[in-house]
Amino acid sequence: MIDDAHLAHGLAGDELLPDWPALTPDEVAGVLGRIPSAGKVQRIGWRSPRPLSAAALVDAAHGTVFVKRHHASVRTAATLAEEHRFADHLRAAGIPLPRAFADETGQTVIAMGDWVYEVHARAQGNDIYRDAFSWSPAGGLRHARAAGAMLAQVHHAAAGYDTAQRDTHILVARSEILTASDPVAVVDAQLGERPALAAYLRERDWRGELHATLAPWHAAAHAGVVGQPRLWTHGDWHVSNLCWSDAGDDAAITDVLDLGLSARTFALFDVATAIERNAIAWLDIARGEIGHADLALALLAGYHAVRPLDDHDLDVLARLLPVVHVDFALSEVEYFEGITRRRDHADVAWHTFLHGHAAWFATPPGRRLLDDIRHAGRRFVVQ
Repeated sequence: MIDDAHLAHGLAGDELLPDWPALTPDEVAGVLGRIPSAGKVQRIGWRSPRPLSAAALVDAAHGTVFVKRHHASVRTAATLAEEHRFADHLRAAGIPLPRAFADETGQTVIAMGDWVYEVHARAQGNDIYRDAFSWSPAGGLRHARAAGAMLAQVHHAAAGYDTAQRDTHILVARSEILTASDPVAVVDAQLGERPALAAYLRERDWRGELHATLAPWHAAAHAGVVGQPRLWTHGDWHVSNLCWSDAGDDAAITDVLDLGLSARTFALFDVATAIERNAIAWLDIARGEIGHADLALALLAGYHAVRPLDDHDLDVLARLLPVVHVDFALSEVEYFEGITRRRDHADVAWHTFLHGHAAWFATPPGRRLLDDIRHAGRRFVVQ
């Protein structure tokens, strides 16, 4: 039963009853009962408003832990373990991520019935953006710059992590469609193994619609990304997935959170995604003037200070940005159509996210932001 007192973030900056029921004390007790190092449940505290799973901070006998529950149709034990292995690699390379607790068998993924659970140590620092909506801009230039610098450190740390691609398309930020010479053909070829996406698309002229949306951007983007070295990437680099030393302008990042969208893509894909997440106020798209070039350039400056970007990189970023979201938008269509059975949400993912975001870059504000990114190297020289 859904907890009516708990609301989740909607797709339009609103709050809605969640698709997934809130974690219950008995349920959490059953999970922590398999993790002796966590101790018994005392109370469930803050509940996450993120809509794609159920999660909460739980006070236990040996300290506060973060418990997250996925439906097995979204994450199997095997696909969630992919995220944990990547996190282990990053942590060993010096990236601060909360550790995952292991059960009595040594596994950090706990499958119980239709659910799959993970339990993490409470993140260090302040989760100052924990109630922020996705696609809400970063809270200032210093936060954007710090986020860029930490993203570059993550990319340095990810080097050498050479494992296979994720075993799912559901709610994962992959790039096979984006990087294909013929994206429509790649989607067509995937539909046999993605029946929910196929069911949604067969009711529309999806080939024509997708081609029309990609046509202004894809050829240039493809030319830029061909040959980019493959790298495991975060996939959802937003300030709400970072914890901070305090709430002020000078706050430093203390922990990196949530590798749920991580996949094998390439570094500039992650940088473009970070700009899309942190520097464009998509929830206000009807206003038109939603690009925050100052935040985008601060993020790039932070990244450049750790992992230098040349003019070619910046040109590729500008070509890539209008279509960097395509693979993930289709994964959301698949999720809403086939798992939560919310056709209205699938329509938002198809029309507003996939097509609407790309179309915005053809507007004068969108083109100005792309130009600012292309010329960001001049700022690096000045600094």
